[in-house]
Amino acid sequence: MRTNPDVHSTGVRGIVPRMARGLQALLVARLLPAPAARPQAAGKQASAGTGTGTGTGDRPRRRTDLRLAPPALLVWAAAVAGVWLQLPALGLVIGGLLLGAAVLLAAIRRRSRKRAGPVPRSFLTTLIVALVLAAAVASHSAVATSQKHGGAVAEAVSSRSAVVIELEIAGPPRQLKSPGRAGADRWAVPATASTIIARGNLIRGEAQLLIMGGADWQRVVPGQRIRTTGKLRPPDDGQAQAGILSASTGPTTIVAPSGWQEGPAALRGGFAAAADWIGGDARGLLPGMVTGDTGFLDEQLQTAMKTVGMTHLTAVSGANCSLILGALLLAARSLRLPRAPAAAAALAGLALFVLMVGPDASVLRAALMGAIGLVSLSGGRTGRGLSFLSLAVIGLLMADPALGTSFSFLLSVLATLGIVVAGPRIMEWLPPAVPRWLAAGLAVPLSAQLFCGPVIVLLQPQFSSFALLANMVAAPLVAPVTILGTAAVPLVPLAPWAAIVPMAVAGACAAGVAGVARFFSALPGAALPWPEGPFGAATMVVLSACTILAMWLILHPRAVWALVLAAHRRTVDLLELWPRFTGLDERRRRGNLRGNNPISGRNKEWPLRKKPDPSRRRQRRPPGAM
Repeated sequence: MRTNPDVHSTGVRGIVPRMARGLQALLVARLLPAPAARPQAAGKQASAGTGTGTGTGDRPRRRTDLRLAPPALLVWAAAVAGVWLQLPALGLVIGGLLLGAAVLLAAIRRRSRKRAGPVPRSFLTTLIVALVLAAAVASHSAVATSQKHGGAVAEAVSSRSAVVIELEIAGPPRQLKSPGRAGADRWAVPATASTIIARGNLIRGEAQLLIMGGADWQRVVPGQRIRTTGKLRPPDDGQAQAGILSASTGPTTIVAPSGWQEGPAALRGGFAAAADWIGGDARGLLPGMVTGDTGFLDEQLQTAMKTVGMTHLTAVSGANCSLILGALLLAARSLRLPRAPAAAAALAGLALFVLMVGPDASVLRAALMGAIGLVSLSGGRTGRGLSFLSLAVIGLLMADPALGTSFSFLLSVLATLGIVVAGPRIMEWLPPAVPRWLAAGLAVPLSAQLFCGPVIVLLQPQFSSFALLANMVAAPLVAPVTILGTAAVPLVPLAPWAAIVPMAVAGACAAGVAGVARFFSALPGAALPWPEGPFGAATMVVLSACTILAMWLILHPRAVWALVLAAHRRTVDLLELWPRFTGLDERRRRGNLRGNNPISGRNKEWPLRKKPDPSRRRQRRPPGAM
């Protein structure tokens, strides 16, 4: 197993999510910009006049660009609608989007004619482009929807026919949590069917299917063309596939995958076999942390990592891609290469890494998100990080609208959003005495965890009490495992003697990660129950907001004290103005209340009339007295 688990276990596996360890200690110290210095009084006055905020030195911090965020959300909504709606309703959605774009375009053209000039760039122009892109995504989804709800493939699926099918493997197999009959392992493999024989009828045409099979299906490779038999059944609600094939036989290879697809699989298998001499927890954890191969991972260790939120380390995610890209950038800059050649070399190395682990959809998404997270935090581009993320979301949804309903995609976006938006600000809040590598080691996982927490609770109503602390302790060990282990992968077949040292160091660090997971999972209260459903997600949102607020209050004592004094002054002013609003002054002047003069300070009396004392009775004359 090389990539993330199935949708129902993606968020469950720890998930100080996929990019939570994207910038680790050594690389962060060299690549991230320094936290913003605390401005002096003059600097505050100057920045208040410009409205650009404080920054490092004389350079103001760039404002966050929000213009592409609404288009990204609109495109995402169209992708979700394309997966859930049927063709008639989806056609109405597409028509409404195009009609809205036409109306806005006509309004802008009329305004430009009145001004007799070129069409200005404005939010309406951006919204028109967003509507057109959303219509394109919905149209793309309509093709898959037509296969699900109409045609010969849909009839075969709805009738649950037994079929003989030829298909091409579209992605790596992943192991399912629930075992099959007699406790056997079950594997899910995405594939594209080209020929289906159902009830004696030959059906030709591409259809996206999900294969459920036994242990024989764990060895298939993307790009491999196979033949098998099984029974079709309808997919679950919200799934993009046209149907699910319960395979009754193993795969029979028709066309073997190409060399560029078999080569990376051979490298991964050779690395996993070479790690056998390390032994212990590192034997199974090292291939998982480097290439995502968890076939040799101990079940107890896997449970411990799940309890403390560390299983994202055993999947090829944005963390791995960020580390590889950061290491390559650091090496290129150390050789004094200019920025453009250094960036080109780093991207080429990242492409080779993606090819080595397998260029499936999840790995490509992780590489893109990892690059966005690193670029936005390095080089002073913090204000453009949200724009880069929005463009990536739009591009990925246009390529595959089914990602709109994927929890793994949602967690990737939320983790990157947390790192881009909240990460630099948390680093700025920390005192200048805190080293940059330590500040980033705290800011990156904390921001990612806070943004992903509500979604994780929806997948599993459980709160990992020591998730942040465990990931922070293990963070310095992740970078050596990823970088040295990746460097050892091509050395194993070429020069096995040269791979001994990097594998030994990486294995020792992997054993340390396993020890951290086992230690924190054994502590009492490591996994606490949490409310389920929308209420649980809402309470987690409140907890995340309170965490950020409490952190700001703790790290800004002077600002908190200034707020307290300001609140005290406003309260005093309000109390002084209160008699005027309530009319107490007028009543006092008319004599309704006995008020004392606040200027003289003499004869301080109770403002209300005293009640008569019943003990003091009026003396009466005795009878007969004169």
